[in-house]
Amino acid sequence: MTSAQFDYDLFIIGGGSGGVAAAKRAAAYGAKVAIAESKDFGGTCVNRGCIAKRLMVYASDFPRHFAAAKRYGWSECQADFDWQNFSKAMREYLQKLSQSSLENLKKNGIEIFVDRATLVDSHTVKLSDRQVTTDKILIAVGGKPTRPKIPGIELALISDQMFDLEKLPRHIAIMGGGYIGVEFGSVLRNLNCEVTIIEANDRILDGFDFDIQIAVQQGMSDRGVQFITGSKVKGLEKDGNAIRLSIDGNDGSKTITADLVLCAIGRQPNLENLGLESAGVEVKEGAIAVDALSRTSQSNIFAVGDCTDRLQLTPVAKAEGKAAIDTMFGKRQTVDYNMVPFAICARPEAASIGMTEDAAREKFGDAIECYRTSFEPLFHALAADETAQIKLIVDRHSDKVLGAHMVGDRAAEIIQTLTAAIKLGVTHEQLQQTIGIHPTEAEEIYAL
Repeated sequence: MTSAQFDYDLFIIGGGSGGVAAAKRAAAYGAKVAIAESKDFGGTCVNRGCIAKRLMVYASDFPRHFAAAKRYGWSECQADFDWQNFSKAMREYLQKLSQSSLENLKKNGIEIFVDRATLVDSHTVKLSDRQVTTDKILIAVGGKPTRPKIPGIELALISDQMFDLEKLPRHIAIMGGGYIGVEFGSVLRNLNCEVTIIEANDRILDGFDFDIQIAVQQGMSDRGVQFITGSKVKGLEKDGNAIRLSIDGNDGSKTITADLVLCAIGRQPNLENLGLESAGVEVKEGAIAVDALSRTSQSNIFAVGDCTDRLQLTPVAKAEGKAAIDTMFGKRQTVDYNMVPFAICARPEAASIGMTEDAAREKFGDAIECYRTSFEPLFHALAADETAQIKLIVDRHSDKVLGAHMVGDRAAEIIQTLTAAIKLGVTHEQLQQTIGIHPTEAEEIYAL
């Protein structure tokens, strides 16, 4: 398949979720493929993101299980948490996943460069010891945490560093109440750390339905997390072994001290020293500009995942990578961003699919009907006083479900099961006519 004038049909820069998925898809078309990754294969998700964070969530759940066990007839558990032991087990597992990703690429006949790659021109890629030519290029270099330009910001950790802590902090201050800050805050509070989250908006989880924002913040507050909303950190400085944060907000100025600070105000495309200008690839507002087919300003160069200005989610990057390859070697393929589910792996857990109530009312006005339920999951009937809630947003004219939002145990798994139905236009009446499994949390959807 390879044209005689090129070394490869496709060269992929970046071995994260999008790049690995694209490489396998391209190999299935019979293309000669190479992929370059300078760090760990599997990218942020496997090594410094969602999988690692989910393992931390599982570790932090055990105190709740131990407390519940006594109500279920078990003798009281006396247990101590060993952070270093857990960290070692987590790192070993993540290394195994990264190695597995590498081995799968090799099995598919993909040439691998553990090296940094930069663009020389639209068909040439420079590695540390050579240059190679390629017919097509896919850029999948992901993103990196953002740091604000404030005094002392170098004292704060970024999310990538949270998985390498030698010990748990006594008190952590988290700058940012988005999903990253909320998830880390939830984990560390459940591991008995004091947690303070500072958020610029009046509510955490900007962009989520307001009922989810309120329920997650209240649930975390009930667990002991402190929130300072409507506020920004203006500077950090050392205070002995602690760090002092200067905060300006709706209630004026204040200072707090913590022995660890996490900066979790967002992520940005990782485009430094990539050679985009040399290849004539347009960058717009800090991200690689792409069309609906993931093509850049150079028709043979594509970009997917967090280095573009689209949704920063692992399954989205995978879908974009596969669609881009189909466009290159098969038939034109796009990705539908209208019905992408989201989850907050906190305690309480939250998940969403489709439109928020605010977005629906902005588009459909008074034609919107919201159906809500709050209930006690059966597990908590004996174990704890904890509730869950589900919310459906419905277009009164068509009866179609426009969005679904849940806070409570297994919210991500439950909302995920609704994704296909809502995408295909399920109506509220059809859900009501569906028989669920009893007793489960998910059956509450069909009773709304």
